[in-house]
Amino acid sequence: MRLKKMAYGHKTEHRLRVRAQVVLHAARGRSNACIARETGLHLDTVRRWRGRFAQAGLPGLKDRQRCGRPASFTPLQAAEVKALACRLPAESEVPLSRWSCPELAREAARRGIAPFMSASTVRRWPTQDALKPWQHRSWIFITSPGFRLKAAWVLDLYVRTWQGEQLGDDEYVISADEKTSIQARCRCHPTLAPGKASAMRVNHTYGRGGALAHLAAYDVHAAKVFGRTEERTGIVPFMNLATQVMSQEPYASAKRVFWIVDNGSSHRGQKAADRLTAAFPNTVMVHTPVHASWLNQVEIYFSAVQRKALSPNGFTDLTEVRDRLRAFEVRYNATAQPFQWRFTTSDLDDLLARLDRHTADHHEESSVAPTA
Repeated sequence: MRLKKMAYGHKTEHRLRVRAQVVLHAARGRSNACIARETGLHLDTVRRWRGRFAQAGLPGLKDRQRCGRPASFTPLQAAEVKALACRLPAESEVPLSRWSCPELAREAARRGIAPFMSASTVRRWPTQDALKPWQHRSWIFITSPGFRLKAAWVLDLYVRTWQGEQLGDDEYVISADEKTSIQARCRCHPTLAPGKASAMRVNHTYGRGGALAHLAAYDVHAAKVFGRTEERTGIVPFMNLATQVMSQEPYASAKRVFWIVDNGSSHRGQKAADRLTAAFPNTVMVHTPVHASWLNQVEIYFSAVQRKALSPNGFTDLTEVRDRLRAFEVRYNATAQPFQWRFTTSDLDDLLARLDRHTADHHEESSVAPTA
């Protein structure tokens, strides 16, 4: 029964199933040549598995333990290469910005880690620990004073809280910014629509038809966008956007309207806040910390504009760009839902704590004097 289960079981490995079938055919009195024809195996293979079963029974059908080829490199050598991959080339006085696998192999040989190793071997070792020294990502370290307080103001407004108090029904939160230099690129050949097994094709060469700026104000909790286009950014265009929003209800008669903006030149500093409040007394301008525009929800809308309305860029003139942006705004407002913003003040505290630990570790490493 065990032999039949091995020969015909769906969960049995293919090689064990074939070997068991060889033994069953032999039990029915068939010759080795006949079994070889029916199973597609070589005659010597059939003879070997019949002999193994006769000597050891079912355990004889399993693969014997093999010693394999001796390892060419020791675990210590692999660890030394991984450690080298985790260091910048400049620390080894190598005039490179980042390591590639062939360069790591050559550097390992130069250091005497091993007489020779191939690039494929070096590639295999870092892969085991998900190390990719040939790639890089850019980031910005937090240096803005009062970052936590300013970021917390913005995050509290997203959950309808200001200075520890809940916002009323007649208070609103607006996220505003500008998307600069949207170009009108007239392609020298019309764009070809996608077809079967072919993507949409866009001609690489184009003629420039000018550029404009797209300004947008996004009601965070109503998921409504108010947009406009201007020839350029600046104080006047931004105030035009503010007038467009604040001159209509429910914002004109609201108790307070909070405007979340970044530190762009059009609305930077206390002067911009005073300018907005002087024009509209019920407004409160709230700035995100420096290099923290990712806290501004309107940037998500701008991302949708770029991906869905502008790329790939192919417009005959600026009028066509304006029409596309206006039509996309209407389409977006018809179906938009508030963004599911999940980053809270607790997440902010966790992020700052990790950065503090990173800074402390970096200072501790840099304070250790190098040894000769």
